[in-house]
Amino acid sequence: MKDRRVMVTLAATVAVLAGVVGCGLGIQSPDLFVITRTGQGETTVLLINDGGSIRCNDRAPRPLAEPLLLRARDLATALASDAKAHLQIAPGPRTAFRYKIKLQDGTISFPDTAAARHSELAQAELFTVQVARQGCGLPG
Repeated sequence: MKDRRVMVTLAATVAVLAGVVGCGLGIQSPDLFVITRTGQGETTVLLINDGGSIRCNDRAPRPLAEPLLLRARDLATALASDAKAHLQIAPGPRTAFRYKIKLQDGTISFPDTAAARHSELAQAELFTVQVARQGCGLPG
């Protein structure tokens, strides 16, 4: 009788562990940010996830190369204070593209011409072009 209880307990434990391992605990990595670029040509929307994936213009997620993921993490850190301050820079007469970046702590919006005075915004623009091309196969 005691052996049977041990076997039932062991079987139940194995079943619970298999369920937990099989579902991966349901833990998902957080999104780092969403970049939306509007202006000349098509609108580009890039959702970067900290787990190493990218979603391009609402397509299915795809893997993001490790170097680009590391740059995305650095960029999220560099933009954090601007996001907390809800930085918004109005477009000027020579604006070709507008960017909106949603981070956990806030949203930043700026024209491409603002990059001349804000290095972190220049980094965001370059990142957008490179990821659109390399990670999504979209025109930069």
